[in-house]
Amino acid sequence: SGNAGFQQVLERLESDPVCQRLSLKSFLILPFQRITRLKLLLQNILKRTRPGSEEEVQATQAYDALEKLIKDCNENVQRMKSTEELIYLSQKIEFECKIFPLISQSRRLVKCGELTALDFNTLSPKWKVTTRPIYLHLFNDCLLLSRPKE
Repeated sequence: SGNAGFQQVLERLESDPVCQRLSLKSFLILPFQRITRLKLLLQNILKRTRPGSEEEVQATQAYDALEKLIKDCNENVQRMKSTEELIYLSQKIEFECKIFPLISQSRRLVKCGELTALDFNTLSPKWKVTTRPIYLHLFNDCLLLSRPKE
């Protein structure tokens, strides 16, 4: 969206009759949809093949290969989503010193959320409790606590 030239070319291509007015996103999603349709097709072929026949062996091999391909695709999609989450988080979090590289191939965000920290002031005669929001970011290899910038 930040590149005007790219936006113009994209709009021109998407309006072209050859593209059938489909957006770029639909062309990116279409191959994944075709893979899942192939899986359904192979399941139906397997139902109709004679047990123990050469056709069943070949269809089973094709089905197993397709299952592995779908599994690999899903893992890669999850890995990319995880990397995008880390990039987004690294843009939001500001470290006082950059000794902690947030983005890593092996690191992924497991859970994150806001909590309320309670501070007890024991110096005054009456105990005074103050609250402040903190954020926990649980990664597969570490736990990061952060607070909103004041």
